[in-house]
Amino acid sequence: MASSYNAKEEDGHITVSGPGTMKNKKPDNTAFKQQRLPAWQPILTAGTVLPAFFVIGLIFIPIGIGLYVTSNNIKEFEIDYTGTDVSSPCFNCSRHFSWNSTLPCTCSMPFRLEQPFESKVFVYYGLSNFYQNHRRYVKSRDDSQLNGNIASLKSPSKECEPYDQTNNTPIAPCGAIANSMFNDTLDLFFIDPNGTRIQIPLTKRGIAWWTDKHVKFRNPGGNNPNLTSVFQGTSKPVNWHKPVYELDSDPENNGFINEDFIVWMRTAALPTFRKLYRIIQKNSSLVPTLPRGNYTLEVVYNFPVRSFDGRKRVILSTISWMGGKNPFLGIAYITVGAVCFFLGVVLLFIHHKYGSRNSSADISN
Repeated sequence: MASSYNAKEEDGHITVSGPGTMKNKKPDNTAFKQQRLPAWQPILTAGTVLPAFFVIGLIFIPIGIGLYVTSNNIKEFEIDYTGTDVSSPCFNCSRHFSWNSTLPCTCSMPFRLEQPFESKVFVYYGLSNFYQNHRRYVKSRDDSQLNGNIASLKSPSKECEPYDQTNNTPIAPCGAIANSMFNDTLDLFFIDPNGTRIQIPLTKRGIAWWTDKHVKFRNPGGNNPNLTSVFQGTSKPVNWHKPVYELDSDPENNGFINEDFIVWMRTAALPTFRKLYRIIQKNSSLVPTLPRGNYTLEVVYNFPVRSFDGRKRVILSTISWMGGKNPFLGIAYITVGAVCFFLGVVLLFIHHKYGSRNSSADISN
């Protein structure tokens, strides 16, 4: 069998004649495909490397100090109310309460603030040893149902199994995430010098992301205010004490758009985490938001943690322009800056001691 080839080196194409056709695998003769694009390769010398190390060190160290000081200026107070210790006021609740309990258990945790909290205070609840990042747990939800889709409301996704229905009735909201929603009730009281208890007002609106509240989570039925009829034919999650349409008396914070529910549905990446529970607004610039003194945390203990050796806590915290208290970023900047500055000093010493010797050897050769 004879075949003829007509090669064109300038464009990289080969013409083949014969009974079969052979595909050309040679790249086009272009600057990009033939790797002839102009490139710049830096030549690392002592005159370029040493100033770079010193500049990075001189920039990173002050930034790190500023971030670290800012983080330390954030006030934070933590109250553990797990109740594992016999001396804890919540010991009886943690010992006897379970998901199947019908009667609520209440306990009071007294504590004292030695420093006043001047600005707006954010109240978080924290859990430990709770793996919200488990693969099957993260997938156990129906985003279409949470977005208000009627078909998904009546027929939840298989991802929600085994929390998709109970007694052949669809569960709303379905899935393991919703089923394990944090449901402790927390109230804060200030004890004045006369012994009078003054309840601290806690704001429950504005704790969820705007996009979650107004885009990702929507109630079925559109603007229908009668959520009871909208959710008719569905069942509450197994571990819930009340259906989703009774989460709040405020119609703008009820059903799937309840902000406590939305916050819980945004799963945490680590087994020890905190989530925003309430906000204490600052009412006057002359009076601290939380003055120095004695307080009481009233807890309705609904969320058991003994079964997975977890812990529960409440965190009172202020914030700054960089967010909450987290010294890691400042420490990281200081460490990188210090290492670069130290390497600069070491390389400068080496260059000063051995650089002239190498130069004289090159000249003699």
